[in-house]
Amino acid sequence: MGRRGGFPGGAMPGNMNNLMKQAQRMQRQMEENQKELETKEFTATVGGGAVSVTVTGAKEVTSVTLSPEAVDPDDIETLQDMIVAAVNEAIGQAEEASSAAMSKMTGGMNLGGLPF
Repeated sequence: MGRRGGFPGGAMPGNMNNLMKQAQRMQRQMEENQKELETKEFTATVGGGAVSVTVTGAKEVTSVTLSPEAVDPDDIETLQDMIVAAVNEAIGQAEEASSAAMSKMTGGMNLGGLPF
């Protein structure tokens, strides 16, 4: 009975083995970069300095700073909108940094859902 596919002796050829090692090394580097990124902080300020929000690379809000002028009991909606805008901008900065780090690691190639 003839064999279908595979490699003689069941072993991977040298180039495939090297490719797997490179992929594993790249995965470790990506994990290290992700951990480092998660500890970085990103701050966004809106309303001319009225609201400032800081988030980590893990997208956790660590700080919200409001200037006294931003707190108007007759206009809570504007303050709420500024907080939302600042949070979204800070998260956007974190996501952009994450994308840039991944692009740098992969050299801009599309890995199409691969786990590394």
